[in-house]
Amino acid sequence: MLSPQFSDIRHLLLLTVLTALTACATDPVPKSSSVPAEQRVTPPASAEEEAAMLQSVPTRALTIYDQAVTAMTAGDLIEAELKFQEFLLQYPDYAGAHVNLAMIFAARGDLTAAENSLTDALILNPGHAQALNQLGMLLRRQGNFEAAENAYLKALSASPDYALAHYNLGVLNDLYLQRLDTALKHYERFQELAGDDEQVAKWIADLKRRISATQRTANVTE
Repeated sequence: MLSPQFSDIRHLLLLTVLTALTACATDPVPKSSSVPAEQRVTPPASAEEEAAMLQSVPTRALTIYDQAVTAMTAGDLIEAELKFQEFLLQYPDYAGAHVNLAMIFAARGDLTAAENSLTDALILNPGHAQALNQLGMLLRRQGNFEAAENAYLKALSASPDYALAHYNLGVLNDLYLQRLDTALKHYERFQELAGDDEQVAKWIADLKRRISATQRTANVTE
C-alpha cells in the first residue's frame, strides 16, 4: 500500500501538469507507480472558459505559456516559474497559470506561496476543480485532513467526474482517516473514470481484504 510519506513531488509529476494548450484544463492521471502514462478524463466546467480565454491571448503570450508548460513537464521548475510569472504579468486573470505556480511552489516546499497562488486562482474562479484539488493536497500535507477532504469534495461538486479528486480522496481516507469503505469507493470510481491503473488495482484488492478481515473479526466478537 501507499505509505503516509507518499511524495508530493510524485503528485506534481503525475497529476495536474498541462501538456498542451488545447487541453489546458484536463489532467493526466497516474497509470502506475513506475511508468506513469497519461489518459484524459472529462474536463471540469472551467475548461471551456479557460480555453476560450487562451484563444484571445496573442501568439507571443501563448508561446510564453507553452514554454512554461514544456519546462514544467520536463521538470525544469525554475524556468517554468519564470515563464508563468511572465505570462501572468500580461494576463493575471488566467486561473490555470496560478494553479501551476502553486504546484511549483509546493514542490519546492514553499507552502505559503503555494497557498497564495491557489487563493488567487479561486478568487478568479471559485469552482476551479484543479485549484480545489491542489488546495486539498496542500492542506493534507499540512496535516489538516478535514479541510483537505472538504476541498476535494468541492472539486467533485464542481466537476463530479474529476478522477484525480477521487484518487486523492481515496488516499486521504485510506491512509489518514482510516475510512476503508469510503477509500474503496473513491479508488473504484477513479478506476472507472481513468481506466485500469495497475497500482490502484492493488490498493483496491488490499482494501477489500482488510475490510473483509475487519468484518470477520466483528462477527466473531458479537
